[in-house]
Amino acid sequence: METSTPLGLKVFGAPNVVEDEIDQYLSKQDGKIYRSRDPQLCRHGPLGKCVHCVPLEPFDEDYLNHLEPPVKHMSFHAYIRKLTGGADKGKFVALENISCKIKSGCEGHLPWPNGICTKCQPSAITLNRQKYRHVDNIMFENHTVADRFLDFWRKTGNQHFGYLYGRYTEHKDIPLGIRAEVAAIYEPPQIGTQNSLELLADPKAEVVDEIAAKLGLRKVGWIFTDLVSEDTRKGTVRYSRNKDTYFLSSEECITAGDFQNKHPNICRLSPDGHFGSKFVTAVATGGPDNQVHFEGYQVSNQCMALVRDECLLPCKDAPELGYAKESSSEQYVPDVFYKDIDKFGNEITQLARPLPVEYLIIDITTTFPKDPVYTFSISQNPFPIENRDVLGETQDFHSLATYLSQNTSSVFLDTISDFHLLLFLVTNEVMPLQDSISLLLEAVRTRNEELAQTWKKSEQWATIEQLCSTVGVQLPGLHEYGAIGGSTHATTAAMWACQHCTFMNQPGTGHCEMCSLPRT
Repeated sequence: METSTPLGLKVFGAPNVVEDEIDQYLSKQDGKIYRSRDPQLCRHGPLGKCVHCVPLEPFDEDYLNHLEPPVKHMSFHAYIRKLTGGADKGKFVALENISCKIKSGCEGHLPWPNGICTKCQPSAITLNRQKYRHVDNIMFENHTVADRFLDFWRKTGNQHFGYLYGRYTEHKDIPLGIRAEVAAIYEPPQIGTQNSLELLADPKAEVVDEIAAKLGLRKVGWIFTDLVSEDTRKGTVRYSRNKDTYFLSSEECITAGDFQNKHPNICRLSPDGHFGSKFVTAVATGGPDNQVHFEGYQVSNQCMALVRDECLLPCKDAPELGYAKESSSEQYVPDVFYKDIDKFGNEITQLARPLPVEYLIIDITTTFPKDPVYTFSISQNPFPIENRDVLGETQDFHSLATYLSQNTSSVFLDTISDFHLLLFLVTNEVMPLQDSISLLLEAVRTRNEELAQTWKKSEQWATIEQLCSTVGVQLPGLHEYGAIGGSTHATTAAMWACQHCTFMNQPGTGHCEMCSLPRT
């Protein structure tokens, strides 16, 4: 059942922004929780309704608390329904982003630090536990996606980091809920040790996002490991993140807030055109049973504002505590408070120096489906993952030739449907296919074998096969396809591979067109 959006919602919002497809879909849904007639309590006919069977609103807290397991946070669209309910139908609703900076343009006094007034001074912030969340569930499509990511830790003992690529879909277990489905994990350049991670500059970041978009995917979050082996014989890991220590450290909260600020949630009800974020955080860590568990989180909109305006610092010796900066001559920082219970049971207000980061965290359930989903093919001999040179796993034409020789499926689409392989074809330095791979990406996205076979007969793939053959690995069926579907014997005799850089040169040239070195 669909309902029209009240016209009053656009009065204070940003009507020209284009929201995500999932937001547009959920905004049109009824969202109410329908209940059947109770044979014991209902005293009316089959067409009547009473308090025991009338539909509930999607933000009904009593209903959410009685789910199994109980839901502490309503969905973001249920929160919008709560704001837009009532007699005015949300006519004056406006979701404003918090600002911790002095408003510019105040001419009645000297600029900070020599002057400030109530018009330009940002309001003090009292931290509250957020009642809603922008994403209600994180689901990995299959175990292979997560296992291949964990293999790095299993082989080195060092922590690891990756970006989650997938899509946002409806989460039907929660009224008007949103699920982040993870189809692949991209591992950027990094330096990992047993207790630290350092991200390096990634020159391929934009290209990866472009390829993912053509595959119908987007960056939905980030994931990192925090694993310490406890007993190698039993395969157990240490249970270190719990209510007695912390779930996310202050540094991780600041990092999550930074990522969420870089990936804002487009919202028509905000004057800025965005409000909050759907970007999620996943942690692979030890669980109560000393096995690897995946935990999901986001940080609150208040935390995002503190991070964006550089008001929050980590504590060096206490990972469970953050610290609100004090004002200086360079920056004015509003007072940040949080509420706590003292030893007598009274509610007191504390200054956030230090600050328990649990006030900033929103937990998200992380699951695997009973029936696995495969956006990309699964192989017994998969193509190596990028940026794993420390393991001796490199992406080059030798590894590509080995992969193709070990995966001899008659269905070309199954062989080529590997996220990391597609990235290599686009980003390799010898023969990047960024301008000529759109047809193949469309074939993978739509699962169209005919399109894949059409691209396989292209000149680009014939050159790729020739490059693979120069590394000493004979590909099965190499003679079957060449440029424009013809035989490759003529192509092999005509073109020659440089002994120095393996570039395929046109016939009749004595020097390599790529490296300018002589043919012999």
